[in-house]
Amino acid sequence: MAKNTSEIKINIDLDENKVPEKLQWSAPDGGVDNEEAKAIFLNVWDHDKRESLRIDLWTKDMPLDDMKIFFHQTLSAMAETFERATSDEKMSATMRDFCDYFAEKLELNKE
Repeated sequence: MAKNTSEIKINIDLDENKVPEKLQWSAPDGGVDNEEAKAIFLNVWDHDKRESLRIDLWTKDMPLDDMKIFFHQTLSAMAETFERATSDEKMSATMRDFCDYFAEKLELNKE
């Protein structure tokens, strides 16, 4: 039995077509209380089915340029997490190379 529990909460305000208009999240242990977000990607591993389940949400007013940056940062974070989880430096470097390519093609590095 777990000695401690922690909660992460996501609130989603939907329009009449069930499109997210507002996203808010709370993680009290991390000091986050009802913070607004424009996009949330959540992945959960189903051990029994051996598959990833996901929830991808973004508000209808999420700027396209911000979505591109969000994707790039998410992919970059996945490369870091993959290395921490597997210690596979070679594949992590390959993933980072792709992230660099992704940023270049989307012209994210332009000032």
